[in-house]
Amino acid sequence: MTTPSLTYPAATFPRMALFTLLLGASAIGFAPILVRLSDAGPISTAFWRLALALPLLWLGVLWAKQRAPVTTAPLTRRDVAFLAAAGFFFAGDLILWHLAIDYTSVANATLLPNMAPVFVTVGAWFFFRQRVTGIFLLGLLLAIGGAALLIGESFSLSGDHLLGDLLALGTAVFYASYLLATKHLRQNMTALTFMAWSGTFCAVLLLPVALLSGEPFWPGTAVGLLAVLAMAWFAHAGGQGLIAQAMAALPATFSSVSLLWQPVMAALLAWLLLGERLSPVQILGGLVVLTGILVARRGSI
Repeated sequence: MTTPSLTYPAATFPRMALFTLLLGASAIGFAPILVRLSDAGPISTAFWRLALALPLLWLGVLWAKQRAPVTTAPLTRRDVAFLAAAGFFFAGDLILWHLAIDYTSVANATLLPNMAPVFVTVGAWFFFRQRVTGIFLLGLLLAIGGAALLIGESFSLSGDHLLGDLLALGTAVFYASYLLATKHLRQNMTALTFMAWSGTFCAVLLLPVALLSGEPFWPGTAVGLLAVLAMAWFAHAGGQGLIAQAMAALPATFSSVSLLWQPVMAALLAWLLLGERLSPVQILGGLVVLTGILVARRGSI
């Protein structure tokens, strides 16, 4: 597998790829609401998110092979190793995030994982030698600052929930690693192939953790079942799949900043569907996130 080129003049960013990325981020914005509606445990819900999406993804892979059987090269052992690593990173992201919720405030467990763009930027520079401009860093800071405003005043750092904060920050590291792996692998395989293989490895890792956690494993009601099905087919296969599709044409750094649109969308959905009112500060935060994305786009190379 060759090392991908990560240089993209901002003016040449494919508009459809950016639209696809934001659409995917909007779809996974439904995830927090669906987790609330699921009556399985949080880690079990994460497992069902993967397990119920896999039949759809593998059918897509088979369908694509039947339509164009010779357009993609067979996977190498190195490809499979990278796919297993991507599955491990995504499983770590989901597990640590759900654990963090139990050990820190909801605000901290929401904001700290959104520090992933910082780790993506460091990783892209260290591993791929991608240059970072001052304008991009300004956009990154604006987007993170907007996300902080969106979370509200309940965010705080304290020794009382240090473990939970570290778990939440670890979530950001794992998700950043997953995004970098996605970018690397999407140079040589389709989004469907990537999603099916990495999702399989992720589900295999999540299953024993869910079973050993002692939490409810099976959805117990029709609403709970519909919630995990929507999580699997809409948020994961749809949303995460669109993100994987877009990342073949966009830099990992810019993609990670753009994904801060997800908490904005989640807040809008909570307002529309659950009646959770948005304060003026939260509305300002959403606008600042959008401004940060636009500034980061201009400063991406």
